[in-house]
Amino acid sequence: MDSKTSVIENLSHEPLLSAVGTRWQLVTDGVMGGVSQGSVVRDVVAGRPAIRMRGDVSLENNGGFVQIALDLAPHGNSIDASAWRGIELDAFGNGEDYSVHLRTEKLMRPWQSYRMSFRAEPSWRTVQFPFQDFVPHRTETPLDTRRLRRIGIVAIGRAFRADIAIGGVRYWA
Repeated sequence: MDSKTSVIENLSHEPLLSAVGTRWQLVTDGVMGGVSQGSVVRDVVAGRPAIRMRGDVSLENNGGFVQIALDLAPHGNSIDASAWRGIELDAFGNGEDYSVHLRTEKLMRPWQSYRMSFRAEPSWRTVQFPFQDFVPHRTETPLDTRRLRRIGIVAIGRAFRADIAIGGVRYWA
C-alpha cells in the first residue's frame, strides 16, 4: 500500500480476524424473522486470499438481506476516519449488485446506516466509496466520519444468490 491508504483488512491474520483486530461476522435477516441464509469463510478466489460471503437472499417473511460486517475498532469503539476521503475494497463477485453500509456510534437502530451500491464483477477490482456519496438510510443524522463503527458488505433488497469475495479493505485519501 502507498501512503494514500490505511489498511482495515489485508487477510494477513487468522481466518475471519481482520488487520484491525476485529472479526468478520455473518448477519442475515433471520434476526428479524426472515429466511435468507448465508455463510462467511476464508477462501482463495481466483488465486487471491479472500473473505467470501455466499448465500440466498429471500424476501419471504419480510426478509431480504445477507451481510458480512466488520467492526472498525476493537470493543465496539469508533474510529476517526475524517482524514480520509472514503473506503476502498478489492472485490470479486458474481456480477450482482451489492451495498456497502457504514454505521456510526450515533445510530441506535439496527436498520439505520449509510449506504452505497456497487456491482461486484467476476474479476478482481478495487472499488472506491467516497464518504460524501453515502446515502443515509432511515436516519436524518448526517454521516460523521469521526465516529465510524462498522462496515458491512450486503446482499439486499431482492431475491438472488449472493457470492462475493473481499480481498482487502482500506481507507483512502
